[in-house]
Amino acid sequence: MKKDIFTPADILIPDVSSPEKWSVIACDQFSSQKDYWERVRNFVGMEPSTLDMIIPEAYLGDVNEDKETRRIRDVMDDYLHRKLFKEVKDSFVFVERTLPDGTVRLGLVGTIDLEQYAFTGFEAAILASEGTVIERLPARIRVRRAVRLESPHIITFINDVNKTVIEPLSAKAHELPLLYDFDLMEGGGHIRGRRVFGSDADTVMEKLRELQEQSRVFMVIGDGNHSLAAAKVYWDDIKKSLSNEERETHPARRALVEVNNVYDPAVSFQAIHRVIFDVFPAALISALERSFPKGADYELRWISRFQSGVLGLSAKSISELLTVVQAQLDEQVSFTGCSIDYIHDKDSVEKLAKEERCLGLLMPRMDKSELFATVAARGVFPKKSFSVGHARDKRYYMECRKIIL
Repeated sequence: MKKDIFTPADILIPDVSSPEKWSVIACDQFSSQKDYWERVRNFVGMEPSTLDMIIPEAYLGDVNEDKETRRIRDVMDDYLHRKLFKEVKDSFVFVERTLPDGTVRLGLVGTIDLEQYAFTGFEAAILASEGTVIERLPARIRVRRAVRLESPHIITFINDVNKTVIEPLSAKAHELPLLYDFDLMEGGGHIRGRRVFGSDADTVMEKLRELQEQSRVFMVIGDGNHSLAAAKVYWDDIKKSLSNEERETHPARRALVEVNNVYDPAVSFQAIHRVIFDVFPAALISALERSFPKGADYELRWISRFQSGVLGLSAKSISELLTVVQAQLDEQVSFTGCSIDYIHDKDSVEKLAKEERCLGLLMPRMDKSELFATVAARGVFPKKSFSVGHARDKRYYMECRKIIL
């Protein structure tokens, strides 16, 4: 029998008076909108919050990352010292996330085995869905090396067409102990978490093993590719000094994630758009037109300060389209010194593209049926190919786990 990939864990649940202030959105969201994070800071105030356990990407480059890493370590140590968590041992957390549009996305929080995960190549049971932007890893690795806790925004998918693993928990949700239930800040919807343990967890594990036996690629990472890659790099480094027995039980070997079924109706794949700064829009549009034959397979909408338009392009797949577009953009960065930001929110793209010497590219959306087939056959998508839902649909930090005892 294959080794279990996704298992229950000893999970820390914040025992705080204001969970809506504790739980903030993933650090890689609203990366060009500091006003979002300023509102979050004003809302949180001095209450315990995962805001103080992250470095929002909007501030990378503006802060002293070494100093921020030490601050995060001290905050986590303080929260542990103050006993702000209650521990649920050997458990999953069944998550019911009501999204801003009213749909409910079901998830299961537990740990994956980093020995069975790869973010390069495609010969592992857990695979990254997109290319890794290497320069985005050091800050995450630095934090993980320094701290005792992890709190994930990682979402990974299983390919469970018959809905055997997560969905059956809905029918008995009222019997599962409630861990948290509150509205998320900044229009993020609502979240409810229930403990799954004992015979209920055993049933989940049985169904997971059945699914695992049927699959060469068991899981594909949907969100948090870079955070999980950082966890993998950290683990591969520290395991060198461990005995074989220690490697089996060390908590850093596993990473806390939320698992969703790709066939959940509430799971939607949204495009990740591009905003290019310090560029001559007309020149870049001409370069993109030369990169593709004209056609009706995909539409690429562009926006600049004074103009907008649509390129009709021919490509065999969304993966091919994204690969060629990204290669062209990377070439522009190399030759012209322009910079790119990857934006989930369409309105933000339209706003930013109105700045001088900026170009916004609204990318086409990928059908989620392409995910497992593409990753299994070709490996990762190009970096920043798609997003699980809209910006406010992203996972908010909530549960924690010790990675150093």
